Amino acid sequence: MRAMILAAGRGNRMRPLTDHCPKPLLRAGGKPLIVHHIERLAAAGIRDLVINHAYLGEQIEAALGDGSALGVRIRYSPEGEALETGGGIFKALPLLGPEPFLVVNGDVWTDCPVPETRLTEGDLAHLVLVDNPPHHPAGDFALEAGRVRPEGSPRLTFSGIGIYHPDLFVDCVPGAFPLAPLLRDAMTQGRVGGRHHSGLWFDIGTPERLVELDRMLTQG
Repeated sequence: MRAMILAAGRGNRMRPLTDHCPKPLLRAGGKPLIVHHIERLAAAGIRDLVINHAYLGEQIEAALGDGSALGVRIRYSPEGEALETGGGIFKALPLLGPEPFLVVNGDVWTDCPVPETRLTEGDLAHLVLVDNPPHHPAGDFALEAGRVRPEGSPRLTFSGIGIYHPDLFVDCVPGAFPLAPLLRDAMTQGRVGGRHHSGLWFDIGTPERLVELDRMLTQG
């Protein structure tokens, strides 16, 4: 089983914290955000990881190395200029292989159990959805009987955790492009499953949310 951690974002909303440190290396609970992901993936038995990076990416490689100190094997997909989520995953496909793989946004924190990298037959994706946070009250997608729809209610927020089949990207070409249109097309075809995680989930989009997460993890 293979997983990819998305770590190429510039983190403009986190400035000035990200002026000299890439967002995935910001610390909460005594360790970098990206290390929380790596430890959870390793504990779930997923030890073959791909990490993309762009802004200050050399710091990420220097901090994590080949992953052996954390019990995993890390391969990197450097982008130079960030390729957005879709373009970044597409570029990394040769490292991820022909089977479905797990992708986790590097700037979230959750207690959601790591999902198995298996898809329902015929599906192109499986998404973990969460309750809408105050900063995103309208949500992203609807979840109906285990199927994710582009429209409908109630609407939930995409957690940044998903399982994808390489065929989701079959018509893509190299370059920067978002993931959401690909997912919406697959939803329209009825080929996206999903689940609702009602536990803890943090989108570390501002310094204030990082402080909130750090306080929670530090205080236990």
